[in-house]
Amino acid sequence: MFNNHVYGIDLGSNMIKIYSQNSNEILKEKNMIAIRNKDTVLAVGDEAYEIYEKNPTNVKVSSPMLNGMIANISHLEIMLQLLLDKTERSVGRHPVIYFAVPVDMTEIEKRAYYSIAQTGRLRKSKVLLVERPIADALALGIPIMRTKGSMIVNIGAATTEISVIADSRVIISKVIPVGGDRLTQDIQNTIRRKLNFSISERTAGRLKLSLANLEKDTKDARKIIGIDCVSGLPRERVITSAAVNEAIVPAVREIITEIRAFLERIPPQIHRVILSEGIYLTGGSTHLPYIDRIVSRQIGCPILLSHYYELCTVYGLKEIITHDALHHWAFTPKKQK
Repeated sequence: MFNNHVYGIDLGSNMIKIYSQNSNEILKEKNMIAIRNKDTVLAVGDEAYEIYEKNPTNVKVSSPMLNGMIANISHLEIMLQLLLDKTERSVGRHPVIYFAVPVDMTEIEKRAYYSIAQTGRLRKSKVLLVERPIADALALGIPIMRTKGSMIVNIGAATTEISVIADSRVIISKVIPVGGDRLTQDIQNTIRRKLNFSISERTAGRLKLSLANLEKDTKDARKIIGIDCVSGLPRERVITSAAVNEAIVPAVREIITEIRAFLERIPPQIHRVILSEGIYLTGGSTHLPYIDRIVSRQIGCPILLSHYYELCTVYGLKEIITHDALHHWAFTPKKQK
């Protein structure tokens, strides 16, 4: 019997993306939960992030994910149930949930995904896992069963996952702890250190997207409001594109260095195919202007930038959910004995 209470979920460190087959829509919200006095849930998702920006003293706002892995199962259970309520009125009696996961996970880490969908209204869920590079490949249109070598670099908020698909499978994958959050933090730290000026995470994120230019030096600048570190008072300051570029270049170079080192570990015949075909670049942090050009120039091959950005993985889950012929890419985590 057809079950239209089927969901595809990509649990990013910064954003959670949920595809609902019933509504055929994708929900995207901040992966955050706000808790007052350690036991009262105030908000989840975007609403929790708004509270985080106000920094109230008796409320803790955090993400249940850390470096792409589940850090707090109980908080994630609460978040999932409340966010699924936003997708439709009922999750059904026996919902099916597809989770995108990193390739290199222990059995304990896999079981965590099974555990978070076994409480409350989700306790009768069927849980299936899909390797994130496989989901990305399906969204990108990579012919998994035929490719002689396809490389995908997914630059997320907390991590960058580098993977190669050949022989109808992911043959090698690596997750490094560098992503968009690191770039944002580096902008905050550089401005504080050089200008004695403190800005919020949200402001730094906006500067990253509006002023960063990895292609060329520009004279662009933005006037922002922050806190003078000397007086402790709010004030306006002009931040230049040069200051932002100086802050983010080291982390971008680190990612490129990891890509280059990863390529050197690949068998020569697959290496040649990848350099000819190009490297697929996706993930939320590829919104960074001209990142594809700088990677292409440094690595020496074409870069195929996905315009799905942070939604690439969840679109891949949608492909699996809506096409029976692709269901074999999903597998069941082992239950804890």
